[in-house]
Amino acid sequence: MARKFLYVIAALIVLFMAGRLALGFYPEQLTRLAFTPGAQFEAQPPAPANAYADPARWIARPDFKQPGPAQWRPQGLAAGSETLTVPVFFIHPTSYLKRAHWNAPLDDKDANRIAGMMVRAAATPFNVSSQLWIPRYRQATFGAFVTDKPEAQQALDLAYGDVSAAFDQFIASIPAGSPFVIAGHSQGGYHLKRLLADKVRGTPLANRLVAAYPIGWVVDQTADLPGMGVPACTAPTQTGCVISWLSYADDGNAAMMIGAYQRFAGRRPAGSAAPSYLCSNPLTGVAGGQAPASANLGAMVPDAKLENGTIKPALVGARCDEQGILRIGAGPEMGPFVLPGGNYHVYDVPLFWANLRADFVRRAKAWRPR
Repeated sequence: MARKFLYVIAALIVLFMAGRLALGFYPEQLTRLAFTPGAQFEAQPPAPANAYADPARWIARPDFKQPGPAQWRPQGLAAGSETLTVPVFFIHPTSYLKRAHWNAPLDDKDANRIAGMMVRAAATPFNVSSQLWIPRYRQATFGAFVTDKPEAQQALDLAYGDVSAAFDQFIASIPAGSPFVIAGHSQGGYHLKRLLADKVRGTPLANRLVAAYPIGWVVDQTADLPGMGVPACTAPTQTGCVISWLSYADDGNAAMMIGAYQRFAGRRPAGSAAPSYLCSNPLTGVAGGQAPASANLGAMVPDAKLENGTIKPALVGARCDEQGILRIGAGPEMGPFVLPGGNYHVYDVPLFWANLRADFVRRAKAWRPR
């Protein structure tokens, strides 16, 4: 009996090692197989005009009485009494990982639980503001980002409709003429770019924008920035500009992330300029360049469940490479969610948590009416 048990354990170890090896060699193919929905896209009506007047459509907004994941603060954060009032609209990253639907049902318990984890990891640098707004939305499932099926774009369009309606409610709810910030991570960064192009560019809102943070999603400076109507941030106190980065170990391969971007960006017109991906260095607040670990005010190192974390200064430095990818050395130990190919996507914000918080405060204080 004991021998049979050992055989089973050995077999499981072999399967695990084989799976890790296969994932290392074929990450995109296996990810596509594991996460792409097999079901048809389910057409759904757009969010009603007043849908986001309902508090249930929000993970966080200023009038909530009970603290939620957006108010969480990590251990080791220096005590401070400073609170900003600049409103922040944050679009959370993908938290729906199932294959049952192309878009997350708003009442899916697993998606909502994971969204809370993602908010703690990526949105909390902005909770120095008392005006943090984070909508729930019918996000596209994770598998939509790794497939060429047309349903993927349909799923993203449906999700964007919700985000757009939530943004309209956000703008209608904050004081007239108030400055504001738009931020998001991963899928949130994708929708943020569309919001800037559709709702901000060429409107009075453009003069009120403190900064836009589409972190964890590719921003092409030659194709995207003109459409967004907002330049890259080239100075630490510049306002009305864009900050974005993708975090990889020095030997990491960003081909899968760039491929996902290109899948939705479409074929570039003949004769167009070569892509130039934006790499904002979160340690300096400007595009390009490098900075040592000593410039890192504090990474937020999470526990295994992404439920708690501790601030650790000087954990990692950062360097923008020629491709526009943020390189972080050999890569620190952050937890179990480092993706194949040295991809620190899940930790884009936690690696630079305190610097992002300081960046937001600095730009908010520098904003002046235009």
